[in-house]
Amino acid sequence: MTLPAACSLARPRRMLVVAFVLCACGSVGAQAPAPAPAPGPAPLRIGLIGPFTGPSADFGMPMQNGVRLAVDEINAVGGYLGRPLELVIKDDTAKPDVGRKLSEELMAEKVLATIGFCNTGVAQVSLEVFQTAKVPLIIPCATGTPLTAQYPGPQSYIFRTSAKDGIQAPFVVADIVKRGWTKVAVFADTTGYGEAGLKDVEAALATHNLKPVHVARFPTGVKDLGAELKAAKDSGANVIVGYTVGPENAVIAKGRKGLKWDVPFVGPWTLSFPFFIDGAKDAAEGALVVQTFIAEPSNERRAAFLANYARKYKATKISVPVAAAQGYDTAYLLMHALFGVRGGQPDGPALKAALENIQRNYYGVVATYEKPFSAADKDAVTANMLYLGQVKNGSVTFAYPEDAKRNLFVQRKQ
Repeated sequence: MTLPAACSLARPRRMLVVAFVLCACGSVGAQAPAPAPAPGPAPLRIGLIGPFTGPSADFGMPMQNGVRLAVDEINAVGGYLGRPLELVIKDDTAKPDVGRKLSEELMAEKVLATIGFCNTGVAQVSLEVFQTAKVPLIIPCATGTPLTAQYPGPQSYIFRTSAKDGIQAPFVVADIVKRGWTKVAVFADTTGYGEAGLKDVEAALATHNLKPVHVARFPTGVKDLGAELKAAKDSGANVIVGYTVGPENAVIAKGRKGLKWDVPFVGPWTLSFPFFIDGAKDAAEGALVVQTFIAEPSNERRAAFLANYARKYKATKISVPVAAAQGYDTAYLLMHALFGVRGGQPDGPALKAALENIQRNYYGVVATYEKPFSAADKDAVTANMLYLGQVKNGSVTFAYPEDAKRNLFVQRKQ
């Protein structure tokens, strides 16, 4: 053993031992170990569930990263009344049965609330777990309209910060009708997401006295939709609306190109996913997509979010910016609600009531949240917060210059 420099002078063995103790312990008699530091405040456990591996990880991971970025910022300034937030993370792999099992695990692990779900079909089979346990669930990504309608508003513990398809589909349909594209072919997968989305598109078309001229249904994972695309072309369709979760959108776009069928491809936020943009490559160019957030530093808070995300995750690009931004805002909305719980002793019912009555505005990345929820209304996003994006050179930008200008002013719920 090498002794500290101050103790390295030659001397008898006994003196060397004494010198070592003096240097290591500060005094000859200081032999008892120092008392352990007092334990810090117990963390506040928050569940986080989503597809962090597997076919939906391209938007599950940005959602997780957005939540973690917000939680780290919150903890850096003291957490909740001195208690740090602790994320209990579960990977549902986009499988409904796995999601249900992990939701039950979160209840057993006594989380106060959960942020989660990117896939409508996974969320659908898990809602009962949170509702029965009276633990708030805030959905930052899954958009299927039925999710926040499954339970009556005043009793429901299910909240959402993503744009439900009940507003995305009418937004898409209104735009294509304005452009004169009234012969619509709908391509929808057979998941809960595709099923609900198809119903929303058909309902939106009906308000314009229209029906789809062709409807194609297919399972996820399909590699060839040539026959369905030819049938849609033969029907006289002049626009395709896609409702599927990622890779299948690329199959549609590449198949359309293979047929030399030059019609617009329009859809909800899933057309912003890498599985589509990177998978379809030049066949994705020009596709029109609904967005709540486009990754451009249009104001100070968006610029800060993009810079902090890039710094924390060493990322030059967010794979799905909408998922990251909505995850980030969701964590902060939860924190705002926590500060509305009287007595600083939150439980599920108290937190539900606080979410329904958030008093302070949260100036978020996606929007300015002014009373985002109520006892009757569990959806934070309204149609005025939507933008139409367009795929250009492998990224999503604004389809309309006026939307780029409107984006300078953060929207509020209407």
